Amino acid sequence: MSTTATVRVQSAEEIASRAGGSTPPLRWPERTTFFAERAMRLRQLANGHAMGDFLLFAARLAQAQQAALERLGANEASAGGGAGGVPIPDAEAIDRASLAGQPPLAATDWPRDRAWHAVLRGIVRAMRAETAPGPAADALARLDGADEVFLERQADALLTGVMAGLDLATAPVVAAALQVLWTHMAIELERAHAARGQTHTLPVGKLDDAGICPCCGSRPVASVTRSAGDVAGQRYLHCSLCGTEWNVPRGRCVHCGEASAEKVAYQSLDRADVIEPDEDSGARAARASIQAETCDACGHYLKIVHGDRDPMAEPVADDLASITLDLLVAETGKLRHGVNMMLLFGDPDEAPVPPPRPPAPSAPPGGR
Repeated sequence: MSTTATVRVQSAEEIASRAGGSTPPLRWPERTTFFAERAMRLRQLANGHAMGDFLLFAARLAQAQQAALERLGANEASAGGGAGGVPIPDAEAIDRASLAGQPPLAATDWPRDRAWHAVLRGIVRAMRAETAPGPAADALARLDGADEVFLERQADALLTGVMAGLDLATAPVVAAALQVLWTHMAIELERAHAARGQTHTLPVGKLDDAGICPCCGSRPVASVTRSAGDVAGQRYLHCSLCGTEWNVPRGRCVHCGEASAEKVAYQSLDRADVIEPDEDSGARAARASIQAETCDACGHYLKIVHGDRDPMAEPVADDLASITLDLLVAETGKLRHGVNMMLLFGDPDEAPVPPPRPPAPSAPPGGR
């Protein structure tokens, strides 16, 4: 049985003063391990889990994503970064977006290269080879035979958040292909920026809204704490689409910016099988690997995955495996700020505010 324990947090200033050190503002996805680590974590979490079959399906999907991401990288290397590769913003477009405080790879506006169709076909065929007959196999077969018009409409629905007309059965697989494309572009954006010798600057600017990705404008799936070198337990938001992580101080609501310790709190699951005798809720919360950071000011929450407490933790995987926490927090009336493209929440007719439009990005021919 699970219940929630609520603990008020320290102020953002107290957390910052304790952390010390210098904090990198961004963390980029790593091509050779990004989806593979997710697949490994999903397999680990599936063992004995009530949603074990779904988590194993998601693990196979993440493994197929890893193979697709590596293929895109190999194709990029063969093209030598020229016209044969997937287009990314050039230096001028990056500068314009940065000056305007807008993401250079805005999910709703950047021209989608048709390479994502090939990525999707590869993922679908890899999944069909490992999926037993049933609803999942039927959905994969439907995707395998889908035309480009259907695929583009599904992509539009997923990337704009307008889910009317979205095929929920195939949505996680379509989303998986889009994640591969945007993760690839984020990796190449950072690589090209460094290749131009601009190591003292970032290829993205600071956005007015800290709750969306500075690279593609998508919402985070969750936040994750990272410890590296002299930096202890800093919070990064993990993008639901491109996988870029950006630093936002702990104890500050991602949705509205509230930083009052009286308004922002952590809620975590109390499992009867792991509660120690005479242990208070504060002690249990201090060792919880995943919590919901809730805000009484705006009524929203975002999960925080403590990578400094569990080195194997992975934001997307741990979010999927902790749906019970979402259900319990929802009972208090709080709304979820995060988005997990593998398991969609919310009213299908409700559209979130779209990311800002980038200023006339320059893209070589070959997009949508």
